[in-house]
Amino acid sequence: MILSSESKYLQLIILHIIIGLLVFYFRPLAKLYFFTVVIYFLFRIIVSPPPMKTFEVLKACAYVVGVEVLFRMTDGGVFYEASKYLVILFILFGMFYKGISGKGYPYFIYLILLVPGVIVASNSIGLDANFRTNVAFVLSGPVCLGVSALYCFDKKISKKQILDIIKVFSFPIIAMTVYVYLYTPKLEDVLRGTESNYATSGGFGPNQTSTILGLGMFCLVVRFFLKSPTMLLKIVNASIFMFMSYRAIITFSRGGVFAAIIIIALFLFTLYKKSSLNQKNQIITTAILLGFIAIGTWLYSAQQTDGLIENRYTNKDALGREKEDVSTGRVDLFVSELDGFINHPFLGVGASGMKEFRIETSGKGVVSHNEISRVLSEHGLFGVVIILILVIKPLGFRSRNKRNIFFYAFLGFWFATINHSAMRIAAPSFIYALALLNIRYEKRPIHRKRVIEQR
Repeated sequence: MILSSESKYLQLIILHIIIGLLVFYFRPLAKLYFFTVVIYFLFRIIVSPPPMKTFEVLKACAYVVGVEVLFRMTDGGVFYEASKYLVILFILFGMFYKGISGKGYPYFIYLILLVPGVIVASNSIGLDANFRTNVAFVLSGPVCLGVSALYCFDKKISKKQILDIIKVFSFPIIAMTVYVYLYTPKLEDVLRGTESNYATSGGFGPNQTSTILGLGMFCLVVRFFLKSPTMLLKIVNASIFMFMSYRAIITFSRGGVFAAIIIIALFLFTLYKKSSLNQKNQIITTAILLGFIAIGTWLYSAQQTDGLIENRYTNKDALGREKEDVSTGRVDLFVSELDGFINHPFLGVGASGMKEFRIETSGKGVVSHNEISRVLSEHGLFGVVIILILVIKPLGFRSRNKRNIFFYAFLGFWFATINHSAMRIAAPSFIYALALLNIRYEKRPIHRKRVIEQR
């Protein structure tokens, strides 16, 4: 029996709802889930025919990116940074089979420019376990980005395949959403103020949880606009979008929600520009419907939190008083890292150097939330070159290849995320690389009338 694509999609949604339930009620299954994911995708990459290798590698990476925070919530990964290393592993398999484009050499330079920061750190921190842990924590994300970008640059995939990759992101995020709902059955029992709330974030970091839920919101919007041909699919995708949006909002971490709004707007703007007049009318109608859904979700969130979420987003405390710092301390971290760059402009303070500096001066090893300031402070002038490569190279690629309708959304997700959550998770690294893909559109067949010669 051959299932339709709609039936397969709905079955995979149900499967991941069940996974979320099982992992919550029997937590040790998270480890089994982790190893199943690794073995399944490695097998798919190895046995797939050569033309499908790139597609399988990108799907494997997308799934790992989507499931990373769930693994961290449940201690499912073998170690904390396991998902970033898995993405790198899958990409290396892809390089072995399909190679890389010579035009992506700036990302090779980018990877080399990370090395001086490690050398500086080895002299200041010392080569002990603390050095290895700290350096791995701050560099695993940048290395994941460099390797992913090097592989993805100018890789050709079809529009259908990129839509499938976006779909793959969403499945494990659905499982995580189920887990988070079960973790906090009664919201009134855990609301104490307007700060980011671990209890409403599956017991894990609200920043990372809201970021991944925001990514899920984007994926569902893409499905809603481009891959929901039937009323059933429209209802299913809109419903999941509402559930995810609600959970993202009540983490009380604003970064992931703002990032979702930005990239959804960028996607819809690009889609609108590329569409015909008739399609533009459909997009406007659907966008209005989506707007009503979003407003309804927000009003429900406000009602469920007794107005606390409104105070959070208007920078007020639980009593409605204006807070002095809208950034919750992030500006101070940003400024201190710029000071680190000014004081050490050539080689920087070394990888994880600013964290060590804060431990020495304040006794608290606070980690940066902003990747831009961190790169500048820890890598000095090399950091300036790194940032220039990351910004200029994709924009140069875009000037020659305008076919990827997700380009600005992918790049926007990277930029928004690294400015509120640095590169704590693999998502900004890998999604940045997806902006560098060369999307091919299937040509419509041309039907010609046969000319019959008359004798």
